[in-house]
Amino acid sequence: MNQSVSPSRIAALIVAAGRGVRAGGDLPKQYRPLGGQSILRRTTSLFLTHPRIDDVLVVIHGDDADLYGEAVAGQAGLLPFVTGGATRQDSVRRGLEALAERGVTHVLIHDAVRPFASPALIDRVIDGLQGSDAVLAASPVTDTLKRGDAARIVTDTVSRDDLYAAETPQAFRLAAILDAHRLAAESAEGFTDDAGIAEWAQIPVQIVLGERSNIKLTMPEDIEMADQRLRMEALLQAGETRVGTGYDVHSFTEGSGVWLGGIEIPHDRKLSGHSDADVALHALTDAVLGAIADGDIGDHFPPSDPQWRGASSDRFLAFAAKRVAERGGAIVNLDLAIIAEEPKIGPHRDAMRARIAAIAGISAGRVGVKATTNEKMGFVGRGEGIAAIATATVRLPFTEEA
Repeated sequence: MNQSVSPSRIAALIVAAGRGVRAGGDLPKQYRPLGGQSILRRTTSLFLTHPRIDDVLVVIHGDDADLYGEAVAGQAGLLPFVTGGATRQDSVRRGLEALAERGVTHVLIHDAVRPFASPALIDRVIDGLQGSDAVLAASPVTDTLKRGDAARIVTDTVSRDDLYAAETPQAFRLAAILDAHRLAAESAEGFTDDAGIAEWAQIPVQIVLGERSNIKLTMPEDIEMADQRLRMEALLQAGETRVGTGYDVHSFTEGSGVWLGGIEIPHDRKLSGHSDADVALHALTDAVLGAIADGDIGDHFPPSDPQWRGASSDRFLAFAAKRVAERGGAIVNLDLAIIAEEPKIGPHRDAMRARIAAIAGISAGRVGVKATTNEKMGFVGRGEGIAAIATATVRLPFTEEA
């Protein structure tokens, strides 16, 4: 029976007792640095600064007291940590027991390695407690799901209708979830989250909309991607904006396909050049190099050097993007205009945007690709070649010497 009432004392229970072996490295992943702070510190800050959270308690591994002390040094408002058990389930139960002794009525249970939960998400989960004993933040599944056998052969496609990807925080009336955890401790069943324990105990679980940005940092690449995200956010708040332009042109010659924007488009001719003659990537490379005042494509990849004969032009743009990163910067936007009578660019626009984004290490939403003809005027209008004009916007840390 639902006994939920308006939350009167709300605590956040941060689960940080795991070893994080899949993330690699010498440190458990919750203590790994992320944008100059430990992941755990970023996570505890989410709840320490939220006006509707009264208490914040962290459950840690018995060997991590020193790591924990260093990670949260100077953070006011944290309750004394609780030492976890052999499993996540044991650790959560110990934390709940400690909170019950403090008169907490409702609890948000959150993974230490989800440092991007927004205040709005926390609000939604708390609001859900007005009418439920258990609330789950979750996002609708949008990927196509496949089931595979032991040999990794697909056996069938799983319908994603009514499927949700569970997140944290998960919120509960404390007495209800503590009773469920106590019963589950005597059960042989395995549980992967606290909502699962609530379901098993026949507590109705209310879903509220989660956030796709509320990722769990599990693998090394997750942490690297999160670090890039924070670096991008920091650059957008500080530093300087630079803009560069690039222009390139190549003539047609005999062939069977044109390389444009990193993809090959079937055509009755190809573009002539020392490399693969991808006029679009060449213009983009010059634009990026121009934004950081680092010469042009010919300085770094001279056509007189035989090693670049027939080279794939994605190497050139990737090099330019790396030069930006080496200066502590980030590419904010790439904009490309292709001038050609043929082939038609429109059907390949999205593929180009995706490929350019992948080469430059940015999202496709930061890449613009446009196309136009030359109205039958000039060498392009006569169908003798293709031209491209590109603009790159980058953010760089501000220095007097630039």
